Amino acid sequence: MPSPSPRGTYQVISQAMRERIAAGAYVDGLPSEAEIGREFGVGRTTVRRALRALEESGDIKTVVGVGRKVAGGASTAPYERVMADLLEQIRKGELSAGSRLPSEAALVEAYGVSRGTVRRAVRELETAGHVEARHGVGRFVSSPS
Repeated sequence: MPSPSPRGTYQVISQAMRERIAAGAYVDGLPSEAEIGREFGVGRTTVRRALRALEESGDIKTVVGVGRKVAGGASTAPYERVMADLLEQIRKGELSAGSRLPSEAALVEAYGVSRGTVRRAVRELETAGHVEARHGVGRFVSSPS
């Protein structure tokens, strides 16, 4: 069994990461807990405490489906970006009431995301009442009520 980290190690790690954040080292998001643990030679619990300290101080935030990101950066999940763009097209009339949504494959290609991401975006639009599914036919823009 590995020996426990000295008290306050998580604070040292969080400070080192805070300095890297200020220097712009984590533009694409933070490394995984495992990578941080290997780098600093500590266990996952210590890493999680350091990350919690960074989150509590507002330096980072957790984005569902994406991971941990630097706070204030581009932090919307991919499905939210797809959903927002489709909703904007509906509001502008580019996708008018009754018109068929592009296929999942076309949306995957257009947005450069996975099929699961497209499905979640469309499902959220269905739940909100902007889109309706017709079994065996496709998904269509709902009529405004």
